[in-house]
Amino acid sequence: MLKTKLFTLLSLWLMLAFNAQAKLEIVITEGVDSARPIAVLPFTYVGEGKAPQDMGKIVAADLKRTGQFKPLSTSKLPAKTFDSQNPDFTPWNALGVEAIVVGEVDGPTDGKYQVTFELIDVLSEQQSPAANHVLDKRRTKIKPVQVRQFAHRISDIVYEKLTGERGAFLTRLAYVAVDLNNPHPYQLRVSDYDGYDEKLVVRSQEPLMSPSWSPDGRKLAYVSFENNRSQIFIQDVYTQERIELTSFPAINGAPRWSPDGKKMAMVLSKDGQPEIYVMDIATRDVKRITNNRAIDTEPNWSPDGKSLIFSSERGGKPQIYQVNLATGVTKRMTWEGEMNLGGSFTPDGQSLVMVSRNQGQYRIARQELNSGYLDVLTKTSLDESPSVAPNGSMIIYSTVYQGKKGLALVSMDGRFKAKLPARSGDVRSPAWSPYLN
Repeated sequence: MLKTKLFTLLSLWLMLAFNAQAKLEIVITEGVDSARPIAVLPFTYVGEGKAPQDMGKIVAADLKRTGQFKPLSTSKLPAKTFDSQNPDFTPWNALGVEAIVVGEVDGPTDGKYQVTFELIDVLSEQQSPAANHVLDKRRTKIKPVQVRQFAHRISDIVYEKLTGERGAFLTRLAYVAVDLNNPHPYQLRVSDYDGYDEKLVVRSQEPLMSPSWSPDGRKLAYVSFENNRSQIFIQDVYTQERIELTSFPAINGAPRWSPDGKKMAMVLSKDGQPEIYVMDIATRDVKRITNNRAIDTEPNWSPDGKSLIFSSERGGKPQIYQVNLATGVTKRMTWEGEMNLGGSFTPDGQSLVMVSRNQGQYRIARQELNSGYLDVLTKTSLDESPSVAPNGSMIIYSTVYQGKKGLALVSMDGRFKAKLPARSGDVRSPAWSPYLN
């Protein structure tokens, strides 16, 4: 498993839009019952012609998928409207609702909709009935094609107001889809975090895996075998421009961007054994970081860019190590379980997320750096390739679902879980983008 991950395989550029429906469908499997009850009312449409898709439904789905909120179903709402100027909180208090999201879509005028929404704090009414209960209120004009995007923006605002943490709904996923019945069976795709607006980035007759986002969310790094050898490429998702980064003899694999976007960590075997290297992207200067007889692979950066973690067999079975880039001092980070690999830092730098094997089962785990406590978050038997949301709230990873390779979500505390099965073929090697503008 470890040696297989030395190769990140991708090939040939082709940017094509799929239809607007989600090719991945998020199916929540665990954790909603313990979430906080809120109400997201259907957005009222004021205008001529057919109403756009209900933004309230999109917002409710976003918040539910975090595992922290449990929006009331439409059938259980005590009312379909709410007047913040003359509020009646009685029926909402009776249901234990903490907050209400209410919105209106007006138009279109000059080709744009005017969207207004309010976030009402129900709990504050119990503490101070005379207070202003509106936590946020905004009015924005959007184009019809921006309806889903702006609904995710509303979700980000609501999430941050209610949790104090930034939302990650305006983000994207990159992943590899495999359909052996397709003339180009291996495809690198990107989509919104919820599977909508999927696009094909690269298709190939060769296997693909492990895409890596640049810190600005504009580019993907990957490895291609299209020329009968491994090569690392960087591709601009918007302009389609592609550049070759490496083409050394033997292995060119596992590219990972530095936090400032100026360097790339990677695995090379140009000097013999697979080792960790760092390249300056502008100058193409390469510096060897590790020098050990064992296989060193799967590098990932610390949030401050001063160190790398990586998987190594230098202690016998694969474990995660950290190397200080200034001093070269290396230390072992993981000790529990039969093996640990595929590690990455959480955005706050306080924990590691990894694949941990125990009793032959590969599962996603989180290790607190201060205490060393290892918390196994998943229950399935072949989980791998974890990628953390930029706000640190969720982890997306590859797993086996109904006999096929698919994606799954788990919250950082392990309470909330969801599957993202593909409609056809297998899906694997997810990468969660950074925040996008």
